[in-house]
Amino acid sequence: MANPVKDPLTGAETTGHVWDETLQEFNNPLPRWWLWTFYGTIIFAIVYWTIYPSWPIGGSYLKGLGTITYKTDAGEEKTTHWNMRALLAKDMQTGEQALKQKAYLEKVSAASYEQIAQDPDMSAFVRSYGNGIFGDKCAACHQAGGQGVAGLFPTLVDDDWLWGGDVEQIHQTIVNGRNGYMPAYNTTLDATQVDEVANYVLSMSGIEHNAEAAAKGQKIFNGYAGGCYQCHTTEGKGLYSQGSANLTDQIWTVADTTAEETPAERLALVKNVITNGIQRQMPVFGKQLNETEIKVLVAYLKQMSGTQQQ
Repeated sequence: MANPVKDPLTGAETTGHVWDETLQEFNNPLPRWWLWTFYGTIIFAIVYWTIYPSWPIGGSYLKGLGTITYKTDAGEEKTTHWNMRALLAKDMQTGEQALKQKAYLEKVSAASYEQIAQDPDMSAFVRSYGNGIFGDKCAACHQAGGQGVAGLFPTLVDDDWLWGGDVEQIHQTIVNGRNGYMPAYNTTLDATQVDEVANYVLSMSGIEHNAEAAAKGQKIFNGYAGGCYQCHTTEGKGLYSQGSANLTDQIWTVADTTAEETPAERLALVKNVITNGIQRQMPVFGKQLNETEIKVLVAYLKQMSGTQQQ
């Protein structure tokens, strides 16, 4: 082997390559720590590829030798190759936060609604956990803050409940859903009668109206022609059993008269409801949520509406 070429000034070994007579390339070896680090990364990669999912192969991929065991929604143990979905499922069942959450859910499940409302820790948990359930199941219709959409979905923040606002009634609403229905009067009443009934409905909430037309509308409302009293009662207070609105409290779930500026616009909204009726449905959540989740959601809705226990 030829003797290595050295730089005459520094004595350092060079590659023997020279440019412009004096410019030389030193032949310095890589530091040993760098080499061992490099070799270590190669070994780490091989071990990682062996344990965890890695390279694609055809329509599949190397799943690795690592496994993870978790419980399915049915309560059965399932062992599968390591993956983030299974790891999340396991963490949600056995992680530190999951165990704390489970303990609070058991505490809430065993408590009464009154106890939940009076306990600051349980109330805070209900706000946090209930907000998640509400966001997943309810916010799409009732909006994130529960303010609803006038004409489509009732607001949940005013404690004015079409189907009743005590905990048992709210529980029943969530479990079984609701079918909101009011018949259309477009073939039952003529335009004049619709105008008269609409004026009477406005009068019950103390909104500007035609007094003469309202007097005639009252007879239709409480008579055979309209028959509105059968659901809304003769006083217009409504019935929880029917989901019929209270027409005397200036709270409007369909005809949002507060959004209109002129008497004619407000009258037109009410006439539209009388003419076309109402048909809307709230889905059943009894099979989507377990009893404890439903209880948390009921307590959360009571907090949202500004009441704690009824």
